Amino acid sequence: MHVRRIYRWDLDKTYLQTDFDTLRQLVRTALQKASEKKAVPGAAALIRELKGPESKLCIVSGSPTQMRTVLAEKLKLDGVEFDELVLKDNVRNLLRGKFKALRGQVGYKLPVLLESRARAPVDAEEVLFGDDAEADAFVYSLYADMVARRVDEPVVHQVLEAAEVYDDDRHRIVKQWREIPHADPVRRIFINLDRLTPPAYFGRYGPRVVPIFNYFQAALVLCGDGHLSPVQALKVMVEMVQTAGYNLLTLSNSFQDLIRRGFPLNAVASGFAEALQGPAALFNAVRPVPDIIAAFTKRLAALGTPPAPPPARPVDYLSLLDDARPRTHKARKQRV
Repeated sequence: MHVRRIYRWDLDKTYLQTDFDTLRQLVRTALQKASEKKAVPGAAALIRELKGPESKLCIVSGSPTQMRTVLAEKLKLDGVEFDELVLKDNVRNLLRGKFKALRGQVGYKLPVLLESRARAPVDAEEVLFGDDAEADAFVYSLYADMVARRVDEPVVHQVLEAAEVYDDDRHRIVKQWREIPHADPVRRIFINLDRLTPPAYFGRYGPRVVPIFNYFQAALVLCGDGHLSPVQALKVMVEMVQTAGYNLLTLSNSFQDLIRRGFPLNAVASGFAEALQGPAALFNAVRPVPDIIAAFTKRLAALGTPPAPPPARPVDYLSLLDDARPRTHKARKQRV
């Protein structure tokens, strides 16, 4: 099997609804059974639709390695089949006195991403999923630009210093970076707005980073990008309607939000309408699906000519070093 696409996911606050800002929440999360853990609405449905014979699902999470059995069981309960599951070995960090690594994201995720990329086909495309609770937008963007050789080595060293990455992890990152083939694989980086960070905050990372309020928005963009068919995107929408209480207003607003941000979704809306006339006509019986799609058409007409998507531009990582540093909950709230 030749892998054409790789989907990389974080878990906490990206796939799972997780609270760990206080010690009590952290303990409760650690003691939860697989059946007690809840996925973010639409996340499991989106993964199931994206996963195919020519794609891989690679999960990199800051959850401790001791939770592997529970997390794997939760993913299985949700019908999610993964190819890689990497968790953070914080016990090892503690034993080695690497206390800064307990909260650090750059020194943990960046080498894991680079090493996974080294095992991937050079021509495999990637889509990455994270959240706004930590440094996912920064780490994922830096990873993408390192693989594409759009960032210089002195800048990488400054980033690793600002992120308080330990020397052995710095060596691991730079060594792996130098060895992987030059490619430009990352197409999209989705950031789930668990903290409700204003989407404009992520404008500094360019249009490759797409902040989303829900996974229906991700499905719409991926449908426009050709990763999903209209029918597959409809399946994500239907699950969110049936299991999470999404309705005509919330989904129409999600659609309109993307249009206002410059995403060209006219063809996606037309594809939905056409899908209801073909083999997927069964969706007509699932209320309020036909009403939601009709609302999309009305919103498009009311908005007129959508704005042009923002142009791609280089990311100035040295101006974003604060995003790379480990944050306390208080600091994250101040940012928002």
